[in-house]
Amino acid sequence: MAFGIFKKFSLGLKKTRESISGAIDAAIEDNEDITDQLYDDLEEILIMGDVGMNTSAEICTRLREYVSKKHLKKSYQVKGAIREIVSEMLQGGEDMGLITIPSVILVIGVNGVGKTTTIGKMAAMYKSQGKKVILGAADTFRAAAIEQLEIWADRAGVDIVKHSEGADPAAVVYDTIQAGLARNADIIICDTAGRLHNKKNLMDELAKIYRIIDRELPYNDRESLLVLDATTGQNAVNQARDFKNVCEITGIVLTKLDGTAKGGVVLAIKNDLQVPVKFVGVGEQIDDLQPFDPDAFAKGLFDAEVKHDEANMFMSEDDNSGEAAGNGGENKE
Repeated sequence: MAFGIFKKFSLGLKKTRESISGAIDAAIEDNEDITDQLYDDLEEILIMGDVGMNTSAEICTRLREYVSKKHLKKSYQVKGAIREIVSEMLQGGEDMGLITIPSVILVIGVNGVGKTTTIGKMAAMYKSQGKKVILGAADTFRAAAIEQLEIWADRAGVDIVKHSEGADPAAVVYDTIQAGLARNADIIICDTAGRLHNKKNLMDELAKIYRIIDRELPYNDRESLLVLDATTGQNAVNQARDFKNVCEITGIVLTKLDGTAKGGVVLAIKNDLQVPVKFVGVGEQIDDLQPFDPDAFAKGLFDAEVKHDEANMFMSEDDNSGEAAGNGGENKE
C-alpha cells in the first residue's frame, strides 16, 4: 500500500476513527479479557458508528470465529482482528475495470451530494493518468448544472458536450458518445439526473440513456456510479437502496468522508446492499477523490492518524502537484 494512499485515508477518516476506534479503545480498557460483554459493547459501538445493525452483527460473529481460531484471550487483541475482518468484508468490486476505448461512466446523484464536484475530480484524475476525457452535461433539468460542469471541465482541462437547459438527456449522451469517438477519447463521463421524486420518470430517462449506449457502444465497458453524501449516514444507505431498486448501479462514490464521523456507512453499503464502493472523497483538494482501497480504509479507520509533518515528509511529487492544482472544494449543487 502506497504511503500516500494511507495518508489520504488516515487524514480523511479522522472524525470517524475518533468516534469508532476511540470507543473500541474504551471498551477494551473496561474489559481486560474477551467476554460476551465485550462483544456486546463492540456491536453497539459499530451500530452507533453507522455500520448498520446487520453488518455490525456479522462483524462480531466473524470476530468470535477469529478469536476462537486464533485462541485469543485478551481484549487488546481484538482491535487488530476487527481491522482484518473489516478489510476482508470490503474486498471485491472496488476496481473500475475500464479497459475498452472508450469506456463510459454514468454518474447519478441527488442535489447537494457533490455529484458535479465528483465528476470534475474524476476527470482530473483520469487526465493525470494520461487519458483523454470528455464530459457530457446530461443533467439538463437542474438549474445551473450545465454551468457548474463547464467550470469543472475547464478546471480539469477536459472537453465537454452540452445542450441547452431542458434538452433531452439521452440526446446529450448520444452527442457525447459521437464526440468521444471522433476525438479518440478514453473515458466518457456523463452527468445524469438523480431525482427520486418521480421514480418512473427517472427509470424511463435512464433506460433511454442505456439504450443509446447499448446501441452506439455495444461492447464497451460501462459503469453506473451513484454519488452519496457520507455525512447523512444511514440515510445514504436508504438512498442507495432506493436507487438500486429503480436503476442499474454498479458502484458508489461516497463524498465528504473527511467531514463526518459516519464513515462506517461504507461497510453498510458494501455488506447490506452488495454494491461496491469505487471512490471516496477524503478532502477538498482536486486530487482528494481517491479510488477506494479496502486495506487503506480499514487501516485508516483503526490506526493512529499520520501526523502532518510525517505526511509532508513522505508526500509524493504527485500529491504535491495535485494540491498545487488548486482548491476543488465540495460545492453544493
